[in-house]
Amino acid sequence: MTTTRKNMLPHGLVNNLQEVLLSRKGGNSDHDKNDERQKKSEVIADSAETSTSASDENDSSKPVVLVTNGEGIDSLGLVYLVQALVGSGFYNVHVCAPQLDKSVSGHSVTVRETITVAPSEIEGATAYEVSGTTVDCVSLALSGALFSSSKPLLVISGINRGSSCGHHMFYSSVVAGAREALICGVPSLSISLNWKREESQESDFKDAVSVCLPLITAAIRDIEKADFPKSCFLNIEIPTSPSTSKGFKLTKQSMWRSAPNWLAVSANRHPASAAHFMSNQQSLGLQLAQLSRDASAAGAARRITTQRQNVELESVGAVKSGNKVKKYFRLEFINKEHEDADEDLDFKALDNGFVTVTPILLCPQIESDIQTAASDWISSVLKEEQ
Repeated sequence: MTTTRKNMLPHGLVNNLQEVLLSRKGGNSDHDKNDERQKKSEVIADSAETSTSASDENDSSKPVVLVTNGEGIDSLGLVYLVQALVGSGFYNVHVCAPQLDKSVSGHSVTVRETITVAPSEIEGATAYEVSGTTVDCVSLALSGALFSSSKPLLVISGINRGSSCGHHMFYSSVVAGAREALICGVPSLSISLNWKREESQESDFKDAVSVCLPLITAAIRDIEKADFPKSCFLNIEIPTSPSTSKGFKLTKQSMWRSAPNWLAVSANRHPASAAHFMSNQQSLGLQLAQLSRDASAAGAARRITTQRQNVELESVGAVKSGNKVKKYFRLEFINKEHEDADEDLDFKALDNGFVTVTPILLCPQIESDIQTAASDWISSVLKEEQ
């Protein structure tokens, strides 16, 4: 049975958000599907025709919007989103995103290491690519050390390729980017497209941008009016076919997750790729990454580094090194069939074709019965110790 966590937002806030969403329900128009896959250079060429001039980009009268993501600065989800924001002419757009794919690094940060930052050419925006994680990017961008202008009015993390519903939020870098912004006191949105390899195509990212743009516009408007929620960020999930979505739906975070499946893999499969991958992973803490999006034999890898130990759980095979034998595994997530569940849960509404909007609190409130049970247990243990 699927377990849920109640939405603990104030009743009035929820009603206001519902009204905003309902007023925009069905507001997205249909778009013709483009059969040819778009290259990043084509996207930038399109944006050049609609982007503002360099002087407009630095217009102090325009609000600053910061864009980041988890999949890297070359991701089409980010490029299409930036193109739309720049093309509107209403914002100064800043981009600070990972140089490489960090889509499942969670809320990890880079410490005791130096990260590199380099300018990136995205027409109409001030952009940097960073060797660190998504959280590194947001923290650096909001620190004042990278951008000379004031803090952004809004941080948008996305658009991610793949759902971040339920427990996936704990793994998701795109959600972590929005969470870090809220920790720093800046309103934020995280946006993901429910990508399915058999059904989705890259032009769906354009449709996803068109679908969520009215909500982004409303958020910026209400932030300027001090009407936007201050105690949470919004996680937006866009269905697999954005152009045929049923509109917006306010949802609650579920406890749904895909089932983790660890597979032992032969050392003879792509050893060069594995060696190259592991030689470039030097992060402190838990790191999960992909060798590539579609053709990865190595899968996800984990490295835990401390001052006293260096333990590697690698992902391709078994190799004897001295007297030690290293075993290699690949992590895959298997989607479970959804049981009957509340229609207001994020994954359920997403499957039903809605654009889900889930308020996420920094400090989830514990329900009274759980608080009472924990309190009783702690009290009994302390009495036994006395």
